[in-house]
Formats: sequence, structure tokens, C-alpha cells
Amino acid sequence: MPAPASPAPFTSGASAAPSAVRVALLGCGTVGTQVARVLVEHGEEIGARVGAPVELVGVGVRDAAADRDPAVPRDLLTGDADALVARADVVVELIGGTTRARELVHAAIRNGASVVTANKALLAAHGPELYEAADAAGVDILYEAAVAGAVPVVRGVRESLAGDRVQRVLGIVNGTTNYILDQMTTGGLDFADALARAQELGYAEADPTADVEGYDAAAKAAILASLAFHTRVSMDDVAREGITSITARDIDTARRMGGVIKLLAIVERVATADGEAVALRVHPAVLPAAHPLAGVGGAFNAVVVEAEAAGRLMFYGAGAGGRPTASAVLGDVVAAARHRVQGGRAPAESAYAELPLASPDHVRSRMQMTLEAEDRPGVLARIASLVADNGVSIESVQQSPSTSGTAVLVVVTHDADEASLARTVAALREAHELTEILAVHRVERP
Repeated sequence: MPAPASPAPFTSGASAAPSAVRVALLGCGTVGTQVARVLVEHGEEIGARVGAPVELVGVGVRDAAADRDPAVPRDLLTGDADALVARADVVVELIGGTTRARELVHAAIRNGASVVTANKALLAAHGPELYEAADAAGVDILYEAAVAGAVPVVRGVRESLAGDRVQRVLGIVNGTTNYILDQMTTGGLDFADALARAQELGYAEADPTADVEGYDAAAKAAILASLAFHTRVSMDDVAREGITSITARDIDTARRMGGVIKLLAIVERVATADGEAVALRVHPAVLPAAHPLAGVGGAFNAVVVEAEAAGRLMFYGAGAGGRPTASAVLGDVVAAARHRVQGGRAPAESAYAELPLASPDHVRSRMQMTLEAEDRPGVLARIASLVADNGVSIESVQQSPSTSGTAVLVVVTHDADEASLARTVAALREAHELTEILAVHRVERP
């Protein structure tokens, strides 16, 4: 099907009032309800920012007869999402998933409407095809709320740092896992109890797999990498490890070493024999107390961007919840509506760099190993020898009091490539002087 012509700017001037920008909202959950409320209660103020009236013309839901928050006028509810999309200038997609959402976003673009979405799974799975469709149709596709809620990191990386060269982005981008780890750190809870509390408070779903196994963070990492490095990547390209194996002992060990454990999304440029490449990973890591992300507590999100000229920048704020996420959605609605009225478009996808994906072996990290070993002379020297034999050097060793003839050693290495670190762990597992490898975690520098 040929793409429609780019929508022309709306009429504006002294002799004619600007046409209203028609907004269709798909989904009326926690975030959708807040978006609808603001558009209804503060529509006039939003219209003043846009330069034309902004009208919420309908809210697409599965069951229009179900009980809803009274902030959403019942006469706006409809079960016919296709018809709603067909009469909108801006479509806000908040239904989630990747099947029906994809169909409706494509329909909106074909109809010449701009799209605002908070759907990171959709973008991580189908972003390139949606960006291409929007570009061909001359419309916007905006997604600030898809990464870190109200934190304006998407716009910051895509626009504010467009003239810079981003080297690395790392952040806490999942509020659920940050809340769980914070409760384990500050409240002394084990993982199961911290998860249960998160579910009671609505931070975690009944099925928390997407959060605690790192899938949600991986989708956001893919979006951030695509923006930062002008290279198309997907969620499947992200090496992923969740937090389900983190124990109270791990939390205590990190504390004794002067740090905390956080689930990080890390995307960075790395040097390989064939030139630059992109490395992407999500995993728990020990952060020293001096690291800017170490003090991010509760369900908050924070992202640190390291750029060639700007240096280190940090974006921090509420990463979840109806109101914070709705704030990001509405910011995109204003931007998309303003472009409809005044002309112009948001920056389109940039994939010119086409950097290859780096093998995990090229990533360099520090590692913290908690080892239970025989408490006798020569054991520490044997461990140091095994580590050195695999091309890794030791930065520090801390030993706790021995019990029953064993000692617990916490060994922190210097930077080494992941392949060497993996060989080191494998060699230590075979060492008869070791009773058990209790834990292995990566360590970030301040």
C-alpha cells in the first residue's frame, strides 16, 4: 500500500482559529486513566502549549461497560479501537503487548496519525519497521515513557546529545527490581519476602518474570543502545541475567565491601580487532558507595550517560507509576500535536552507524568472587596462582573468620575481558582447595 502524503500543518492565523488536534487513547489502565484525566481536566492549558485545541476523542478499551475511574468520561469509552484510530491525529498506545498494539500502530501510521507509545516490548521487537513506516508517512512516533518512566532520558540522548558521541550508558531502568534489592539492603528481607512486599504495593505483577529475570530491562537497554549508537539492536541482542539468585548473604557481602547490589542495564562501545562494536547486557552488579547510582533507592530509576564532550550526565526520577509515566506520555502528546499544528517532525530513527554487536568476550569487567576455601597455609597463594594463570590479576582479598576449618574469601579482580574471567571461575571450580564458590558478581568502578 502506498504511504499517504505527509500531513500538512494545521491552519493558523488571525483570520482563522487552528483546527483541533484529535487524540485517541488506546488503553485505560493505570497510566491511561491518568493521561485521560489530564487531557480532560487540563485540555485548555495543553492546547495553549500546542497552539491549537487538543481534544480527546475516545478511549479504546476491551470492555466499555466495565467499571472505570470517574475521571474518564464514560461517553468516551469504545470497544472499537479500529474506528477510533481512523479518526485521530495523534494515537496514544498504552495497551501493551506486541500483536494487537502493532496492528493498531501500523493502522494509525497508515491513516497519517502520529503515535505516542509507552510500549518498550513493542519497540524492542518491532521498532525498525514502525520507524520506517512512520518516516515514509511523514509522522512522528514518540516513546519517552518506554524507558525510565518520567525520566527524560530518551529525549536527552536522542536530541540533547545529538551533537556528541556517546560512549556508554548504564542505568537502573526497572523500578520493581530496584525496590526489591533496596528492601533486601535496607530492610534485611530475603528475595521472596521483598518480592511479596513489592507485589502488595503494586510495584510487581502477580507474575514478576519480566521484571526479576531482566526482560523488561533488556527491552529498555535495546532502545537506549539504538538511540545512543545509531545502530539497530533488539532485545534478543542483550545478554541478560536477572536477580532471582541474589541472596541475603550477597547483599551482606556487598555491604561489607562498601557497596550495594543493583540490576544494571549497560550498553557501550567496545574496541575489537575489527573496529568498534556495541556491547549490551543486563545483570546485577556491585556498586561502590561513591557511584552515582548506588544511592538510587525504592522504585526510582536513574541513567548515567558518558559522552565524549559532555562527560558524565545523570538522569534521575520516578520510573514507574501512573502519574510519572503519564507525564512522559503527555510530553510526547504535546510534541506530536505541536508538529501537527506548526509543521515539522521529531527526530527520526538514526541507524547510520550500523555498528556490529560485540561478542561478550570483548567486554571488560571487574569481578567479585565469594569463595569458601580450606583454612590452611598456601591456599590463598594457590588461588592467586589460578587467577593469574588465566590472565586476571587480583585487586583485593578480604577474609572472614574461619569456621569448621574453612574460611570465606571475597576476591575482587582488576579489569579483565569476560572470556578470561569465565576461565578463571571455571578453573577455581576444579580446585580441590575450594569447598564452594558462593557467589560471582561484576563490580562497577565509582
